Amino acid sequence: MTDRRPLLVVDAPSLLYRAFFALPSTITDGSGQPVNALLGSLNMIMRVVADYSPRAVVLASGPDAADYRTEAYPPYHGERPPVPDELAPQFDAAPEFFAALGWVWAYTAEYEADDLLHSFAVAEEARGGTTLLLTGDRDLYQCANDSTKVLYVKTGTKGVEEVDAAEVRRRYGVDPAQVPDFIALRGDPSDGLPGAKGIGEKTAADLLNRHATLEDALAAWSRERPPRVAGALRDQADELRAFKDIATLRKLDVELPPDTDTDFEAGARAARERGMEQLAGRLERTGGPA
Repeated sequence: MTDRRPLLVVDAPSLLYRAFFALPSTITDGSGQPVNALLGSLNMIMRVVADYSPRAVVLASGPDAADYRTEAYPPYHGERPPVPDELAPQFDAAPEFFAALGWVWAYTAEYEADDLLHSFAVAEEARGGTTLLLTGDRDLYQCANDSTKVLYVKTGTKGVEEVDAAEVRRRYGVDPAQVPDFIALRGDPSDGLPGAKGIGEKTAADLLNRHATLEDALAAWSRERPPRVAGALRDQADELRAFKDIATLRKLDVELPPDTDTDFEAGARAARERGMEQLAGRLERTGGPA
């Protein structure tokens, strides 16, 4: 471990979505355009900045569904609605808005924001640092270890829950490295992954506690009881392997940012330009959350 301040990596799409639905769209700029997602997501990030004093802030973004994941399983993210009309312009404005505070906007066209969050955590760990992953996506639980902690956003914009490796084991009954195997077996409705038929959370954890990996559980299908579990492992083997691959976060080449303090004055100017006068005043006075 290190005394160096942690790197904060933010799941930008996740926070913008949560803020958009948590705050009324009547929060607008001077031209009547909604800024609720920008305001709410900034508030959430600022609370973390105030509490954890990160060495730098990175906002990760990417497509909702990477092509290789939908090619492996077409229903992946298939039930998700399109981006609301009032949110789309805020997505477009987000890179410039957050960059004004000295924060880095990282984008991948081929993968997803989750893959970037994972990649920054791996890179920061390799250089002896620690990382905080701010997200509303439980897929990131697989990243939790001695160097990386997930800050899981509570419903709405009501703060975060710290999720380390021990907390992942308490919640799921498996180690963080087993989370993709667990998702494959249990399923993930938010991603459109149905999992194995007849296998729920407890059975998935039990299988992984006894076999360690999905592949080992599949190899032992004939010894499993009850018959529905054995049948699911036998009949869905290829599908479950695809689910695990989809749930496994990719490691991308990323450039770690230098230590950069948040620029509250520039952030205040950016907020004022978008009609967020109260936020601008608070940033100027205290640098705290709105």
